[in-house]
Amino acid sequence: MIRLLFFLLIFLFGCNNSQPKKIVAAVVSAKKEASEIGIKIIEKGGNAFDAMIATDLALAVCYPSAGNIGGGGFMIYRTSDGQVGTLDYREKAPEKSNKDMFLDSDGNVIKGKSTIGGLSVGVPGTIAGLFEVHKRFGSLPFETLIEPAIQLARKGYVPTKNQLKNIELYKDLFVSINGKKTLFASNLKEGDRIINEALAKTLEVIKENGKDGFYKGEIAKHIVNNIKESGGILNINDLNNYTPKWRTPIYFKYKDLDIYSMGPPSSGGICLAQILSMIEPYNLNQYPQNSIKAIQLLVEAQRRSYSDRSKFLGDSDYNNVPIDYLINKYYLKNRMKSFSWEKASISESINPGDISTFESEETTHYSIVDNYGNAVGVTTTLNSSFGSKLFVEQGGFFLNNQMDDFSIKIGQPNLYGLIGGDVNSVQPNKRMLSSMTPTIVEKDGKLSLVLGTPGGSTIITSVLQTILNIYEYGMPVQKAVNSPRFHHQWFPDNIVFEPNAFGEKLIKDLKRMGYKIDPSKNKILGRVDAIYINQDNLLTAAADPRGDDNAQYLRE
Repeated sequence: MIRLLFFLLIFLFGCNNSQPKKIVAAVVSAKKEASEIGIKIIEKGGNAFDAMIATDLALAVCYPSAGNIGGGGFMIYRTSDGQVGTLDYREKAPEKSNKDMFLDSDGNVIKGKSTIGGLSVGVPGTIAGLFEVHKRFGSLPFETLIEPAIQLARKGYVPTKNQLKNIELYKDLFVSINGKKTLFASNLKEGDRIINEALAKTLEVIKENGKDGFYKGEIAKHIVNNIKESGGILNINDLNNYTPKWRTPIYFKYKDLDIYSMGPPSSGGICLAQILSMIEPYNLNQYPQNSIKAIQLLVEAQRRSYSDRSKFLGDSDYNNVPIDYLINKYYLKNRMKSFSWEKASISESINPGDISTFESEETTHYSIVDNYGNAVGVTTTLNSSFGSKLFVEQGGFFLNNQMDDFSIKIGQPNLYGLIGGDVNSVQPNKRMLSSMTPTIVEKDGKLSLVLGTPGGSTIITSVLQTILNIYEYGMPVQKAVNSPRFHHQWFPDNIVFEPNAFGEKLIKDLKRMGYKIDPSKNKILGRVDAIYINQDNLLTAAADPRGDDNAQYLRE
């Protein structure tokens, strides 16, 4: 009997130990190495802001196509006591910039000038942004937060198959701009480790000297010299004078949700607010997800919002952006008066204003929630993949090509068929318009969702559909992230669908109603990284399977 009782106690004790521990914190980012570094900072007692800094710096090492110290980004946060805010550390135009800098003597766009090499580089904001976050919210020493990235750069990381393909795609361009000995010109194969000693030394200088280690001194000289040699105009004053900005988030309600997102110079928050407000009266959940009526409604709202984006949105420090007017429910209800279930709207007839350029799809987003209840969402980029392709060899990092996000010629379609408007024209020290949409959702006054994505102009619609999948269609967060997506942006007048994800009959029915669909334009849309918190305060992180994204947890 005693023996039986003994084994019963062992069995019960074992069962108790086998129960999964509650998730109390999560970091989800584009790379496993970065997510692991972020969660380890939380394990050490750091908060979400500490983890943000460490994750960001790790991505600069192991995800060099988008993670960066030579670019910029946006952060949204919610503290444990419910305070919400945003930080803008977007790049700026150099002080010697002018609106005709990418045009020839006949006023035509010089191909490649705004996308490749020194002239395409905006003043980097990432390092200044990270120090600004640390000054206001950091709890661990900055030296502690940067050290894991230094070690990662020194010990190296194994690139994924996707990364190897991307590096191979641009290798010839790297060589033509930086020479045959540049770091990413080597013949990498599966299983090889990328060691970046130059970046490790750069991070050590920043560790010792703070943000001045980047914006002043030897690193700053290397940046300026590399840009000058490549035909650029960014100078030492541009670096010395760069400052990030704390900004008021875009806030709006959608049914029983309180939603906060990024305001200008990002278009993300305003467009998200507009689209959700335009569809709210129609009770979307009465139409099955990705059904013809659901697609119609969202496409028509997107079409109208992106037309407004062109006319009204830019850097609010240089333009009077009528935010309250643009997200006013009465105004948005009127915008949908011309919508018909019977046939497609024609983009030419929808407020044909000027539309601004947008960043490339090679951006990255990460979301963090800590065990104290703080939440952070960050979207950061070099613009196109590996930015300007200009590699600061002595520093071990790529520089952005963010100048291409300006309207480089008014009325001229860019690579994506979008037409540039004056509100986003190049001016000295001005920030270029973005689509980045780091977003926080509250439900019943509690933190409910943190999310964002890369994807250029498709960022807004990818965030939108993920929110709707969760709150309208009741999907678990991972299913909501995985679900097929579609996109419309006014011009070009075409619905983009993810490949092989929508039925032929649905496509034919939409075409019969006048919707323009070019299958050759279909592509993967976004890579959403999200953290959902249910009403019982249980956390679930979703890493988008469209990329190499990875979620890491802290359990108790």
